[in-house]
Amino acid sequence: MATGDRLRFGVDLVTFFHPGFWGVDSHDAIVAYARAEPRAFWDKLLDSVQAAGVTGVELTFSPFNWQDAIKPYGSVDAFAAELTRRGLTLCSGFFAELEAAGDFAEPEAQRALIDKAERYADFLKACGSDIMVIGAPLRQTLGAQPVQFHDFDRAKVIADFLNRLGATLHARGVRLALHTEAHSIFAGARDVDLMMLLTDPAYVHMCPDTAHIIVAGSDPVQLVDRHHERMIIAHWKDAIGPMPADTPIDRHIHERHQPYFCSFGLGRVDWPAWIRLLRDRSYEGWAILELDAAPDPVRDIANGLTLVRQALLPIYR
Repeated sequence: MATGDRLRFGVDLVTFFHPGFWGVDSHDAIVAYARAEPRAFWDKLLDSVQAAGVTGVELTFSPFNWQDAIKPYGSVDAFAAELTRRGLTLCSGFFAELEAAGDFAEPEAQRALIDKAERYADFLKACGSDIMVIGAPLRQTLGAQPVQFHDFDRAKVIADFLNRLGATLHARGVRLALHTEAHSIFAGARDVDLMMLLTDPAYVHMCPDTAHIIVAGSDPVQLVDRHHERMIIAHWKDAIGPMPADTPIDRHIHERHQPYFCSFGLGRVDWPAWIRLLRDRSYEGWAILELDAAPDPVRDIANGLTLVRQALLPIYR
């Protein structure tokens, strides 16, 4: 099997969430444009992914989610046809609802989340994808009162839900991959080790994000090596270093992350060590090249792909 078949490259659509790319002045204006001109919005989006040179698309939050993708084309099949026409594949979909759900220990809240995930899974399967990447609940700001410890008992409640959610998705032909989102309960080394211990490897897999692991203060190569058998997809992204321990964790946390992310190859990720890890552990699958809200996403992803092909794939071979 050729190297290009064993590693397939895609992009998460969050990469296109920069106002400059759309010729507007705010994130709200991007959303307004997507709602006012959905066909023009999605045609430009998919054409740009194609132009960047990757072949995979990972859907994410609105206006880049699965419901948004159906609207301009009229049906799931029509959206899938638009991907195929451009030589693209829906590799995965990001499920952000768990992160925003707060305390989801109540059965009613869990049923609502499972219902949303089931409908999303059916869409993914209909488009030929079998991976749902899931963001974990956020941690509490350091020092906040009343203190909520992420200890064994709390982790077990979350893990039990993830196990059940993973089994539900499996029944629909889709695999759950937990994403290492910085400032969530699944990013730092200890937290990842704990959740991997408590979840069933048959139903809960892993989507490591190299940049988010660094922002959380850990080493992505060491961390992923411990759990490599759980990895079914990975986000390849670079970061300049860890964020301060007392960073406020609130609805603006993702905006606070952005200054710590950087162009591929300019940060702390040891990319030669990363690709050797994937080679030595025989990883095959999707590699999602990603930047949060890149001003020139087509150029940045194309440049990242060039670096991968010239500097990293010879090592992987």
